[in-house]
Amino acid sequence: MELAHNAFKAALKAGKLQIGLWSSLCSNIVAEIIADSGFDWLLLDTEHSPNELPGLLSQLQATARGSATPIVRPAWNDPVLIKRILDIGAQALLVPFVQNAEEARKAVAACQYPPAGIRGITTSGRGARYGRVGDYLKKADAEICLLVQVETGQALAGLEAIAATDGVDGVFIGPSDLSASLGHIGNPLHPEVQAAIKDAARRVNAVGKAAGILTANEADARRYIEWGYRFVAVGSDLGLLAKNADALAKSFKA
Repeated sequence: MELAHNAFKAALKAGKLQIGLWSSLCSNIVAEIIADSGFDWLLLDTEHSPNELPGLLSQLQATARGSATPIVRPAWNDPVLIKRILDIGAQALLVPFVQNAEEARKAVAACQYPPAGIRGITTSGRGARYGRVGDYLKKADAEICLLVQVETGQALAGLEAIAATDGVDGVFIGPSDLSASLGHIGNPLHPEVQAAIKDAARRVNAVGKAAGILTANEADARRYIEWGYRFVAVGSDLGLLAKNADALAKSFKA
């Protein structure tokens, strides 16, 4: 049995724009619905949502026949969390709060088997199709896509070194945390923050890696794409539900 091909990783390498949706609702049913919506990728969040491993497994199973590649955000840059997420079949990770090249190398090591990294070994998990993928230990690293999240002024200062780390496929700029770090909490559209976001895309692209970002505003998303961002989340399942539920209620209550 063959190991699944990581279409998202291949698309980033080819420089193709990838449009995604954030998923925070911790639901396998929601994941199955949005996986077939036409997005290139979905972010299954465990950092800022009450998403635990059993539920995450069911969400990965639900997305398996959809068109979107599931990307999992661990709660932290922790090799134990990363190992468990990879073992249940995730092939793409977004590691939060990477502050420097050393922390980027730590994330890389957690995703790779020895001797390149420190990922603990099992060949019987879902990632290896329950032992059915021949030579999984030799093939797995090549299909794992690692994205690291830069979200502070300190991290921006070392952006090139973070992006250039071998094994890092892309750098995601976290606009909310970045705006707070730069002294403009709650205002990612502040000119200083927007200038930093624009410059970050240029710097990441110059290193030859893909830059990513999240926004729920269409105009902002299109501007970020023009600035060179290549994996862009254009909304969230939570936001879509709340916005449309509010609008429907208002249309009958007005």
